[in-house]
Amino acid sequence: MSATEQETKAPAVRLWDLAGRWEGVGTAVGLLALTRTVQILLLVVLDRSIPEPAGLRSNLLIWDGGWFQRVAAGYPHGYTYGQSGALEGNELAFFPLYPMLIRLLSTLGLDPGTAALTVSWVASIGAAVALHLLGTSLFSSRRAGWALVAICCGAPMSVVLSMAYSESLFLALVAGMFVAAHRRVWWAAGLLGLACSLTRPTGAAAAVGLAVAAIMAVRADRSRIWPPLVAAVVALAGVPAYLAWVGLRVGEPDAWFKIQTAGWGTSFDYGSSTIKFLKDTLTVADGWVPMSVALILLAALAAAGVALAGRPWLPIAVYGLVAMVLVYGQAGYYHSKPRLLLPVLLTLLPAVAAAAKARPRVAILAISAWAAFGLWYGAYLVAVWPYTI
Repeated sequence: MSATEQETKAPAVRLWDLAGRWEGVGTAVGLLALTRTVQILLLVVLDRSIPEPAGLRSNLLIWDGGWFQRVAAGYPHGYTYGQSGALEGNELAFFPLYPMLIRLLSTLGLDPGTAALTVSWVASIGAAVALHLLGTSLFSSRRAGWALVAICCGAPMSVVLSMAYSESLFLALVAGMFVAAHRRVWWAAGLLGLACSLTRPTGAAAAVGLAVAAIMAVRADRSRIWPPLVAAVVALAGVPAYLAWVGLRVGEPDAWFKIQTAGWGTSFDYGSSTIKFLKDTLTVADGWVPMSVALILLAALAAAGVALAGRPWLPIAVYGLVAMVLVYGQAGYYHSKPRLLLPVLLTLLPAVAAAAKARPRVAILAISAWAAFGLWYGAYLVAVWPYTI
């Protein structure tokens, strides 16, 4: 059955029944819990193996986790400058939804670190449920739903699902948005799309994917034009609204971009820095982490190509391609790119399709091998690798 035929027939069967009801959702959450438990154990073991262990809590709150806690305390009113007078990055670079939730829990009595981890862990449960529903809806198979959960939660940088990072929240929202769009629940798709756009810059890619779904729905049913179009417009408004707010707060329309470049070297250079990184790493570099990142980037491109050859649901394909253009096309820390690719669902679809068709024992062994590497890899980069992810 083609992707178009799947979309046409999607609402015919109640997704809740197709996904296995509470038992199916419980299995998805169990897969999440298993991967998170193994990863945390690996984090503890690897942390204790280094001369100056940081401790589990500190590892889960490092890097962007500290930034999000500061954002939760309040945004600055302008640029931040160093002692030399040079422009520096500040909290305005971070989109507001995740720190707003941290602040909300903090008002209930939790300290900011605990609040940040609580939001991330609860969101990861939502992500597991949404991924299961999405895989089930796209492939009309609950096994595909479970495979999508296991493959995503065992990916090389899935460690951020346990950390004070926004990936778990974004993953829950983007998967939920596409579930709603695939089942034509447009009010939910629009609200979830707006939430995506207020969580990360790649929410713009999710909104474009939703717009494609809306156009497809309008072409299929001219009698219901407004619900899908309104959903798309609401989602598309999120990223421009936040960028405009930052511009007004600072007094320059391109303030967000200047802050990103000053703090993290992040700018869109049409992929020239990524190409240079791949060329240098594959020819003269001798470090295994840069080499592994280069291989992950190339493997993700290959997986996306295989996925597109299988004619996936067009909104997922468009979202994935736009998100990958944003990741590969920007300059910045090369070792952060595998993390940024985690929510790009397109790259996971070939493995999900293969696992859904394979014999259960073969699928379980293959996904277990994938997760064994992925969970160790993420734990190593957090506990041992000295640079930010």
